[in-house]
Amino acid sequence: MKSIKFNIITAFIFSFSLFNFHAIGAQELQILIDEALTNNPKIKKFELQYRIASEKVNAVNTLPNTEFGVGFFASEPETRTGAQRFKVSVKQMLPWFGNITAREKYVSSLAASKYEDITIVKRKLVASVLQSYYNLVTNTAKQVVINNKIHLLKTYETLALTSVEVGKSSSVAVLRLQMRTNEIQQLKSTLEQQYLSEQTNFNKLLNRDKNITIAVLDAMDMPSVDFETNSEKLIFHPELLKYDKLYQSITQSEVLNQKESNPMIGFGFDYVNVAKRPDMNFGDNGKDIVMPMLTVSIPIFNNSRASKTKQNNLQQAELLAQKQERLNALKVLLDTAINNRTSARIRYETQAKNLKQAKYAEEILVKNYETVAIDFKDLLEIQELQLKFEMNMIESVNNYYVQTTIINYLTQQ
Repeated sequence: MKSIKFNIITAFIFSFSLFNFHAIGAQELQILIDEALTNNPKIKKFELQYRIASEKVNAVNTLPNTEFGVGFFASEPETRTGAQRFKVSVKQMLPWFGNITAREKYVSSLAASKYEDITIVKRKLVASVLQSYYNLVTNTAKQVVINNKIHLLKTYETLALTSVEVGKSSSVAVLRLQMRTNEIQQLKSTLEQQYLSEQTNFNKLLNRDKNITIAVLDAMDMPSVDFETNSEKLIFHPELLKYDKLYQSITQSEVLNQKESNPMIGFGFDYVNVAKRPDMNFGDNGKDIVMPMLTVSIPIFNNSRASKTKQNNLQQAELLAQKQERLNALKVLLDTAINNRTSARIRYETQAKNLKQAKYAEEILVKNYETVAIDFKDLLEIQELQLKFEMNMIESVNNYYVQTTIINYLTQQ
């Protein structure tokens, strides 16, 4: 179990170094992932299911119940040596050679498939923690941008008031700036509420109080290069390995089925208590009867074994079809994530170019303040474009990281 946890965290944290995460941020995130893997109730549920399945191995490692019987003769039959009074019987049935071992292997194979469930849920949990963390960082980055815009609009409002005083502008420009500031303030308040909702989601993934404050980075950078994706590792994904384990369990089920078609052997003895015959004297007078017993149980008229074999063959064929179906779905998911990640980088670069041009246009408008009146309407339009471009850039980076998380979920071993 520890090896799974280590491999998952190592794989994802390793990607952070490629993404230009700050070292401190990556370390804190690794601690949070450790906490999630330790405390998440869903993982505990699957671990308990695995332990229950493993414990069943001990339950099948048993023999059939020993049979004891006691009988009293309502009418005591007379024999040459005396009257029979009561009878005691003991019998123990034994399965054919290898039957118990086959049961143990079958139950162990079922437990092995449950173990893959733990691997899957841990991978999904790490991916969920990362995506929630990215959402928190994205929200924080947007709030930073919003705060800068509010500060800048306040500065422009001061310029507008000055322009009104010297007759270079009308009070309408001031009102426009104030209304735009109100809209930005509303957006900031909305982001703050969204942050609290995401914080609750993140804390519940770690199974802790929803109000615990999370220290996140102010922003995430777009990686300079993409890390190499090995799509061939997809075949080792635990969702697919689980089908292999289930297939193996059906194989063991068929072995057990064949073993149970063998006869069972029983050993025991009967003891009959005999009373002495009165007024007679001979050597075997009142001698008790002890009769060793050998029993053989043969399934002659049992057609369920053949039916079980057919069912096992059909179930294995079904599993192969399900595995291929899931493999195809995972391939589509992987290709989609790779393409979406590429699109996120393209969108980011396009928005960065647009933002650079918008800032250049802003500089031109502001420089006019020294010579002619500023067109605050154009300035507001440029500001709206800048905000749009900056928000799009932040969303593109977030999408890049989310898609990379999906790729890691599918390809990391």
